[in-house]
Amino acid sequence: MTAVKRIGGDEAALRQVQMLIGGKWVDSACGEVLEVEDPAHRRPIAVVPRGRAEDVARAVRAAAEAFPAWSRTIPRDRGRLIARIADALEARLEELARCIALETGNALRTQARPEAKTTVDILRYFGGLGGELKGETIPLGEHVLSYTRREPLGVVGAIIPWNAPVLLAALKIGPALCAGNTMVLKAAEDAPLGVLLLAEMCQEFLPPGVLNVLTGLGEECGAPLANDPAVSKLSFTGSTEVGKLIMRAAADRIVPVSLELGGKSPSIVFPDANEDWVVDGIIAAMRFTRQSQSCTAGSRLFLHRDVFDPFLDALGQKVKSLKIGDPLDEASDIGAIINEKQFSKVCGYVEEGLTRREARVVIGGLPPKEGPLSEGYYAIPTIFANAANDWRLAREEIFGPVLVAIPWTDEAEAIRMANDSHYGLAAYVWSHDIGRALRTAHVIEAGWVQVNQGLGQSPGHSYGGYKESGIGREFSLEGMLESYTQRKNVTVNLMR
Repeated sequence: MTAVKRIGGDEAALRQVQMLIGGKWVDSACGEVLEVEDPAHRRPIAVVPRGRAEDVARAVRAAAEAFPAWSRTIPRDRGRLIARIADALEARLEELARCIALETGNALRTQARPEAKTTVDILRYFGGLGGELKGETIPLGEHVLSYTRREPLGVVGAIIPWNAPVLLAALKIGPALCAGNTMVLKAAEDAPLGVLLLAEMCQEFLPPGVLNVLTGLGEECGAPLANDPAVSKLSFTGSTEVGKLIMRAAADRIVPVSLELGGKSPSIVFPDANEDWVVDGIIAAMRFTRQSQSCTAGSRLFLHRDVFDPFLDALGQKVKSLKIGDPLDEASDIGAIINEKQFSKVCGYVEEGLTRREARVVIGGLPPKEGPLSEGYYAIPTIFANAANDWRLAREEIFGPVLVAIPWTDEAEAIRMANDSHYGLAAYVWSHDIGRALRTAHVIEAGWVQVNQGLGQSPGHSYGGYKESGIGREFSLEGMLESYTQRKNVTVNLMR
């Protein structure tokens, strides 16, 4: 069990949670801690160790020591252990969901509980892939046997963000461990509690050192992990800016890297799709119920001019009906932004939009300065109409509920604008003409294009980005094999 202590003696006492190194729950070597805040009420709820380079070194050493035995474990046996973790997680699903809602600000019903359920599905999926770590034979003739085998890389250094922390942790843990690697995972400092709860359940079944989980700041804990010479693979999910730093660290040591980075995803709505179900799909694609804190948020809405105004009117009315409030309240559709820094950033973009005379505010604006919503980091979903694709709000990843709607009449111009971005993670196309929709999907420069739906990722789905949105794929068998194994060829002369 994770070591959890209470600081203070009342109901509001802070939880003190330790990190996992070598199968033991420990404090940081320096003894310092970081506060974890409840963004819905702007108050601290826990403290976690402030891990630094010395803690990284301990964790990497523990993972390296555990690697030989774990890599020799029969792959299906590794998979069975991961599946047992999924079962244990499912038994504590509500506890995990409430933890996610409390620390991330994501609404329990619309986001935190689905994240917890999907985490179980992800671990079950990868737990079943132990038998798929297959090689091939190469027909070089009857005198020779030439075959390939998939081998683990070694110690994986993984770094995850705060927007869907438990799910993203499982997306690293499941495939890396199933493939025979060991791992040092750095949790996001703003949302480490759910990840540590997941680590607690993992530790019930895994040998010591196979999974190690650190807490700390990026520059103090993440950077030493990225630069540790004993780390054989880096897997990072987060911003494009930090992803470039991770890639530079990997380049210095010629270490394989997988990056799932930012996005500024387009939604293209054709004139035959001016219907309620498309409006609902745009709301889902924009991830409004996650405060749009998602790299796949469809935040550039390219609407055909013939349906521009009526579609936006319907969209505005439906978004207005979403309830913003306490993430732990079952009635809340939308929760709070993760922290003050991100909240201020989102408000800054809204302020800029309000100064643009050519842009019409369909709904939204700045958050209230008094009342219940002023007690937390609650951003108001905001839609700007008549935006231009070169406008800063249409080019930069806001990571908040700010949607820009851009009119178009020429299909080729709409596609050109959709592709005019250094991002290329996701895209959405809406039309009854499936031929036209598929032609559009095929020319959009994005790693994941959805037609007539705005759903999230599913186990088995090959997910990743083009351009500055990343390198590599996740969620799938393909992602596990490409990201967490290396191929070795063995050639045997059968005539000797």
